[in-house]
Amino acid sequence: SLIGGVIAWMIVLAHQSRRTAMQESEHHVQKLMEEVIAHDVTGAELQKAKEAAESANAAKSRYLVSVSHEIRSPLNSIYGYAQLMERGHDIAPVEAAKIIRRSAEHLTNLVEGLLDISQVESGVLRISSETVRLAPFVDQIANMFRPQAQSKGIEFLFERPEKLPDFVRTDQKRLRQILINLLSNAIKFTRTGSVTFRVAYRSQMATFDIIDTGLGIAPDDLKRVFDPFERGSNPDAQRQKGIGLGLSITQALVQILGGDLSVVSETGKGTQFTVRLMLGHVANPIEDAPPVDRISGYVGERRKVLLIDDDPSQVAVLRGLLEPLDFTVMEALSGRAGLDIAARDAPDIVLLDISMPGESGWDISRALRETLGGKVRIIMVSANAHEYHRGGDGRAAHDMFLMKPVDLDALLDAIADQLHIRWTGDAPPPEAPTPDDLLLPDLPDDALPILADIEQKAIIGHVRGIESSIRALEQAVPQAQPLAARMLAHLDRFDLKGLIKIIRAVK
Repeated sequence: SLIGGVIAWMIVLAHQSRRTAMQESEHHVQKLMEEVIAHDVTGAELQKAKEAAESANAAKSRYLVSVSHEIRSPLNSIYGYAQLMERGHDIAPVEAAKIIRRSAEHLTNLVEGLLDISQVESGVLRISSETVRLAPFVDQIANMFRPQAQSKGIEFLFERPEKLPDFVRTDQKRLRQILINLLSNAIKFTRTGSVTFRVAYRSQMATFDIIDTGLGIAPDDLKRVFDPFERGSNPDAQRQKGIGLGLSITQALVQILGGDLSVVSETGKGTQFTVRLMLGHVANPIEDAPPVDRISGYVGERRKVLLIDDDPSQVAVLRGLLEPLDFTVMEALSGRAGLDIAARDAPDIVLLDISMPGESGWDISRALRETLGGKVRIIMVSANAHEYHRGGDGRAAHDMFLMKPVDLDALLDAIADQLHIRWTGDAPPPEAPTPDDLLLPDLPDDALPILADIEQKAIIGHVRGIESSIRALEQAVPQAQPLAARMLAHLDRFDLKGLIKIIRAVK
């Protein structure tokens, strides 16, 4: 019986051992299956990431090919004229300056597109809050594009309610950029039919619909229509001018303004983009002071400006701008030299570069603040878009940040804001009488829509578009060439008010 008990006990142990082994085996198999599934999932994710990276690289390659041509043409003009002038060739300086300026503006527009993308990705895009007259604002946008549509033989439909709030609050520049991008695309990609610009406003919410009967967007392209550098797969769309940043920037701007941008499209039948934005109604707006026509100085005691930049040409440009306006201008080509001047002469405001040998502009800014305290105003003026920090929040040493290339009017506005000064200026020149040969009866009806287009672009300050439309007027209406020459002369002086007065005189 003892032997039988031992045998039974051994049999039980064997069963338990076999059961344990089977359970451990099943557990190992289960773990192995889980690892295989995890590897499959990881592999699929890696494959998707690889395909996305390859797609992004292909898009960027297409972008670089396109932008290379866009850059080389104006750069060739600048480079060529610089060489001719350096060799002492007999070149009219005013004509050379015009071509160099226009080429530089073209390059600046390309750079600004990239800067917008960079600022959006880094979350530092600067947004303003302004009081805007809504009805005149949308009317100007519509009037700007109506002649463009008519010149292509397509109908332009503008729909808005009779009653809109008189004033709303938004970033006027960015909202204009959004609508211009969308309407430009709609007209560009529409061969026949119509483009509709529809505006609605209800309960503080503004809705802008841009509807066209153009090429449409394929379903696969619609998924990535807002991706940077994408231009879609439609050959007709790829043949159009552009580098694939417009819609990406537009979507980012809408989102930053707190709105929503959506799109529906059908290939061959057209596309509708819809922008929804909260535009708060302003009941009792405070009108901005009228701008000075031509700045010649400022009210009050003479102010001292310190320029700190290791590039002498940059310093020379700013000195040439500020000295004629009666500023005392001091300059330093290094941060350390700038600190020595500041300690000795106590400037009212410092315009400071970031990238300099030795100590960076950020180091110099902190040192200036420690030395002079809140008495000095500090504006960073730099091409380092990735280091953008608005400043003026009480924590940063600097008070403002402007990015190169700097618009000189924007720089003057910034200086006036920081120093609380009021500009003085020359009175506008008296309007010259209109010669008889520029009167409307001598111009055919074909000139009217082009003149209206030029006027609306001048109202909103679309400089490149103004020049393009004036050239179109010259080609379409040869007898309007004297008028075009006068308008170009005003444009070269950036005298948009004078240009508008000429157009209204002949209309």
